[in-house]
Amino acid sequence: MSGTGVTGRAAVWMLANRLGVVAGTPAELLSALLAGPPRTVRVDLAPDDDLVHALRALGHLDVTATGLPPPAPHSPPTLDDPAAVCAADPLSVTEAYASGTDAHGGLRAAWLRAGQALVRDDQTPAGRALVLLTALDDTADPRLAPALAELSAGQPWRLAWSRRTPGTALTTTTDGRLIAADEPRATAVACLPDGTRLELDERGRLHTRGGPPTRLTQAVAATLAQHPATALATAGPTVLTGDRMGTVHAFGLGGVDQAALHSGRVTALTATASTAYTVTYSGGTDGTVRAWRPGRAPARRPVAARPHPVVALHAGDRFLAVAWADGLAELHGLGTRRVLRFRPGPRIRAVAVTADGSLVLGLDDVLLCLAQAERSCG
Repeated sequence: MSGTGVTGRAAVWMLANRLGVVAGTPAELLSALLAGPPRTVRVDLAPDDDLVHALRALGHLDVTATGLPPPAPHSPPTLDDPAAVCAADPLSVTEAYASGTDAHGGLRAAWLRAGQALVRDDQTPAGRALVLLTALDDTADPRLAPALAELSAGQPWRLAWSRRTPGTALTTTTDGRLIAADEPRATAVACLPDGTRLELDERGRLHTRGGPPTRLTQAVAATLAQHPATALATAGPTVLTGDRMGTVHAFGLGGVDQAALHSGRVTALTATASTAYTVTYSGGTDGTVRAWRPGRAPARRPVAARPHPVVALHAGDRFLAVAWADGLAELHGLGTRRVLRFRPGPRIRAVAVTADGSLVLGLDDVLLCLAQAERSCG
């Protein structure tokens, strides 16, 4: 943490960044920490700060408050000017927006929505401009979007479109159409070749939408009624599920194949199918993404690994999208080592890759489509 003596939203965001979680309020931060393992936390806050007391009250955190002095005061930037806001000290901008009520054309709401990504030490003015652009709502001054787009020149992404709709679960059809889950409580959605949509609910049960259940989907649904799944995908006619023990199951008309791929719960699944074979990609709470071809032994080395759980996956013919619990989205070029990254600020619920290599992010209340500014990922 680079700043000291920071309070309010900025303190929450900076602490969340340090701990690898996504949180916009003290309550969200405490909830995220309770869901994780016991750990030692060092915070640059006064020992009597309310947030310090709340963290210590959790019981399974060892909290050390450094009590360092506050930073030197800054001259607040012109909060209506996107260029000045993106170039200014992000902590000063946060304090100014948090303590005021003026909308500043929509910049204030965008900043307070995406602030966790904006206050990161590795963020640049151009990067902040792109994040703010994705966070603008429909009521923002129409002059802001083109101004922020110009300021974000040189970034690997450009905003293609955004839609104000929940994005809790995403996939694509065989012909490349983007599909979002019909039910807000769906944790995963997948499509069969005939267009039938499968959804996994929050209890780990399977539901069929837009087509009659088949013998296979009925068998999978019956299995999940007794042994709930934690992740879902399809590859051609094969239905894939993951469970809390780290095992991935491939259900086909010829039977069931399975592989123990993770230490802990499987959190995300995706797959690609060709006439020759199926490749499954799975993510888990162990912070790894692994590839597996049903019928063969799993690959020893993970496709990707970070010290944070995987929250969403989606693969196309040339790209693999990964979302992590610390709010990072990555687009991996399959067969290459190129990776493009983006942090929207709020937590990512789902990801999808389009045929042209664009990345779709599903957040709690919005879908964002980022197109590659340059073909640098494959």
